[in-house]
Amino acid sequence: MRIRSLGVIDEAVLELGPGLTVLTGETGAGKTMVVTALGLLLGARADAGTVRSGTSSAAVEGRFVVDPQGPVAARAREAGADLDDDALIVVRTVAGSGRSRAHLGGRSVPVGVLAELADDLVAVHGQSEQVLLRSPARQREAVDRYAGEEVAGLLADYRDAYACAAAVRAELDELTTRARERRQEADLLRLGLEEIEAVDPQPGEDADLLAEWHRLTHAEDLRAAAAGAHAALLGDPTLPEPGPDAAGLLDAARRLLDGVREHDPALARLADRLAEIGYLAADVATELSSYAESVEDDPVRLAGVEERRAALGALTRKYGQDADAVLAWARDAARRHAELEGDDERVETLREELAGLDRRLGDLAAALHAARARAGHRLAAAVTAELAELAMPHARLTVDVRRREELGPHGGDDVTLLLAPHTGAEPRPVSRGASGGELSRVMLALEVVLAGADPVPTFVFDEVDAGVGGRAAVEVGRRLARLARTSQVIVVTHLPQVAAFADRHLLVAKDDDGQVTSSLVADLDDTARVRELARMLAGQEGSDTARAHAEELLAAARDGAA
Repeated sequence: MRIRSLGVIDEAVLELGPGLTVLTGETGAGKTMVVTALGLLLGARADAGTVRSGTSSAAVEGRFVVDPQGPVAARAREAGADLDDDALIVVRTVAGSGRSRAHLGGRSVPVGVLAELADDLVAVHGQSEQVLLRSPARQREAVDRYAGEEVAGLLADYRDAYACAAAVRAELDELTTRARERRQEADLLRLGLEEIEAVDPQPGEDADLLAEWHRLTHAEDLRAAAAGAHAALLGDPTLPEPGPDAAGLLDAARRLLDGVREHDPALARLADRLAEIGYLAADVATELSSYAESVEDDPVRLAGVEERRAALGALTRKYGQDADAVLAWARDAARRHAELEGDDERVETLREELAGLDRRLGDLAAALHAARARAGHRLAAAVTAELAELAMPHARLTVDVRRREELGPHGGDDVTLLLAPHTGAEPRPVSRGASGGELSRVMLALEVVLAGADPVPTFVFDEVDAGVGGRAAVEVGRRLARLARTSQVIVVTHLPQVAAFADRHLLVAKDDDGQVTSSLVADLDDTARVRELARMLAGQEGSDTARAHAEELLAAARDGAA
C-alpha cells in the first residue's frame, strides 16, 4: 500500500505480507492514518480534513491479491476492471475540496463499488467496534452472522412477510381512518356522473353543434350568398335582360378556340381545358342552387341547439374543455367510484389477508427465535473457550435470546450478550458488566469465532488491545498470531507483548521536524525490533535493561507462537 499526502504522512510505502504484521510508533506518528488509508481503499467516506496541509490532494494505492475465480474478481470485472494475474490494483484520491475519485484495475468506478468489495476483502476492527458491541442490535447481528444460513433464510422470509404485512396494514389504515373523506369523494363522483348521464354528451358533439349554430344564425346570409354565386355562374332567369354570366363567357371562349384548334395543338389543349372548366362551373352552380333551397330559417331548431350547447357548456366548465374530455373524466370517475364503493368489501379482504400474514409472521418469528437460541448457545460456548485463552480462564459468556411481544423488522427477539468475568459472578450485559480490558478481549474473542463462521482473507485491528496489559496482553498477542496462521492479520498496537508476536514489524516514526516521510516507515529487522520493543517497554530504547527485557519478550513470543 502506497500513501501520499494523507494526514501527517508525506509519503509511505507499506509492504504487507502474509501472517501477522504489527504497526507501532509514538502517538501522533501516523499509525491511525494507515488504517484511514486502508479505509479509503475499501470505500470509506472521504474527508477533506485528512489531506495533508500544503498539498492539493491525497492518494492511496493498494495491491490486493485475490482469487481470480472468486466473487471479488467477478465483481471487479463486472465494473470493467483488469486483473494483473491475481492482483487487483485499487486507487483512491481525495482533493482538498473533499471530492474523491476511485479507480479499480485501471478503470474509474463509483466509490460504492469499492464498498461492495470490502466485505469479501478485509474486516476492520477498531475501538469504535467496542462501542458498537454495546448495541443490542449489533449483538443480534453477531448471533445471526454466526448462525449462518440457518437464520439467514428464515430472516429473509420473515422480512418479506413483514414488508407485505406493513403494506397491507398501511392500506387498511388508509381505508378505515379516511372512511369519511372517501365517502364524501364517492358522493361527489356520483353527483358528477349523474349530471353527465342526464346530459348524455356524445363524442365530438360540441363541435357539431357549434357548426350547426353558425348555419342557423346566418341562414339568410348563407342563402343570399349561394343564390348570388349561382347567378354569377349561370345568370338570373328572373331578370328581363340577364347580364353576362361566367358559364356563358366560358362557353364563348371555348367556341372561339374550337374554331381554330385544327391549326395549333396548343390552342386545342386550351380549348379542352375551357370545356372542363365549363363543366365544373355548371356542377358548382347546380350544387349552389340545391344549397340555397336547403337553407331556411328554423327558430325552433336554433333554440334547441342553443339549449343543448348550454347544457354541454355547463359540463365542460366542470369536467373538461370539450365533450371528449368530459367523457374521459366520466370513465375515470366511474372506475374510482366503483373502487370507493367497494371499500367495505376491500376492508374485509385486507383484514383476512393481514390475519394470515400475522400468523405467518408469528410462525417465522418462533422459528427464528429457536434458531437464534441454538446459535447463541454455540456462540457462547465458542467465545467462552476463546476467553480462556485470553487470560480470562473463569469467564463465561452467555447469549440471552428473549422473546418480546411486539414483532419488529428483524423478528421478535431481544439478544443480549451476558458476561460473568469470574467464578461466582452474576452474568451481566457486556455493555455494563465488562471493563475496558475485558471488553477488548470479548470483542477479539467474538471476532475470532465469527471469522471461523464467515471468513475473510484479511483482518485489521486498530488498537483493540486498549485497557489490556500484563499476561492478558501476552495472550492477546498469542491469539492474534494463531489467527494469522489462516488469515492475513494487521494490528496497530501500543503493547510490546502483542508486537513481539509479529511476523513483520513496521515502525511509523516522526522525523526531526515532526513530519512523517517514507524513509521513516521502516520494516524492522531483529535488531531494530529489539530497540522498538525496548522503547515501548520503558520509553528508552537505549536502556540495557529494557533491551534485555525486549529480547526475552521476543524469545517467549517465538516459543509461545510455535
